Amino acid sequence: MMQFTETPPPPLHQITSFSNLPMNNNQIHRTRPWPGFPTSKALGSFGDANCMEQLLVHCANAIESNDATLAQQILWVLNNIAPPDGDSNQRLTCGFLRALIARAANSGTCKMFTAMANAHANLAINTHKFSVIELASFVDLTPWHRFGFAAANAAILEVVEGYSVIHIVDLSLTHCMQIPTLIDALANRPEGPPLVKLTVAGATEDVPPMLDLSYEELGSKLVNFARSRNVMLEFRVIPSTSSDGFSSLIDQLRVQHLVYAESGEALIVNCHMMLHYIPEETLSAIHSTNSSSYSVESSSPSYHRTMFLKALRTLNPTIVILVDEDADFTSNNLVCRLRSAFNYLWIPYDTMDTFLPRGSKQRQWYEADICWKVENVIAHEGPQRVERLEPKGRWVQRMRNANFRSIMFSEDTVSEVKHMLDEHAAGWGLKKEEEDLVLTWKGHNVVFATAWVPA
Repeated sequence: MMQFTETPPPPLHQITSFSNLPMNNNQIHRTRPWPGFPTSKALGSFGDANCMEQLLVHCANAIESNDATLAQQILWVLNNIAPPDGDSNQRLTCGFLRALIARAANSGTCKMFTAMANAHANLAINTHKFSVIELASFVDLTPWHRFGFAAANAAILEVVEGYSVIHIVDLSLTHCMQIPTLIDALANRPEGPPLVKLTVAGATEDVPPMLDLSYEELGSKLVNFARSRNVMLEFRVIPSTSSDGFSSLIDQLRVQHLVYAESGEALIVNCHMMLHYIPEETLSAIHSTNSSSYSVESSSPSYHRTMFLKALRTLNPTIVILVDEDADFTSNNLVCRLRSAFNYLWIPYDTMDTFLPRGSKQRQWYEADICWKVENVIAHEGPQRVERLEPKGRWVQRMRNANFRSIMFSEDTVSEVKHMLDEHAAGWGLKKEEEDLVLTWKGHNVVFATAWVPA
């Protein structure tokens, strides 16, 4: 396994001690509307995940109702029972604690949060910018991303059999990290390697994991890697963003549609944990463009995601692979969103303890990315809240509504995924749900993989 070599970033959690905040001891222990508020001696009983979740819920409610006194009391408790270097539940809770502080500071509605707002700069999350080698090693640590890579690559290899030219549109959170393995496999085809055209969206959002180089530089590295495997690779970046449903990308692909359709190219659309960054609701009036698919204004929910999938269908792709995290972060209600996120994001913290030692820089990077996600889900609203995961069932319905038909992963693909999982901790598992594959951790759904063709 490739090793990380860069100097670790500053300590991840820099939570200001609440003992330094102006607080009246009588206020701290005053009887509140919910029973059993603890003294400092009784904090040990609040150490399990269920109690921590309830405290976070009560705190969120207090912040939303502008009850600064109660919110401050609960934050004091949370700060004492959820150290940033504790067990997985404590570190998870600490991430939500800092997100609630950020929300309270951002809202400016609670006057008693002035001290927290002043200290907000110290709560900044130090997300790491990876080199290509670092990121390749990073995503190799767990099946979180490798599961989707293995399922997608195996399915792609099957459908492009016999094609001399394949065009891959890679909408991936991990910056093409699955492409080298796919190139390796294509290089060994009995009929010889195809010409590979790789198109990526040059997104402008700073969403972790982040690279320390441009997509043009990344493309040069991929072209050189492919050449070393005797594969001809053409790399193209189309400036496009998820905030408008990748409209620029769709427009340019549509222009080429007749060309590649007549030449017999295979069009592969690989969506790896990226589509949930397309807004699931219309946050403002939709801009007008020259594209007929994006020129109609709409106030209906799910406009961008719906229109992206419908526009994708008009391209008549050979196959669409959709991989994403199986959770729901779309509720407009903060408490519902908090519960959903808390009951999903314990998984990466729990898995982390099985493969990364305390204090390692990889663990700092890993936890920083999770904390970024937590803060985005909890502390932000409107267009700033981009982490809007939807569960598998909702995506399946979206794809069907866009006139796609799901196809089953072959037994060879399932075997490939199982072989990959054998390289990781025993808690990881695989299950089939109809035609789809689902990665699990201790029986809980984590990531799903689906494959689609035009109906």
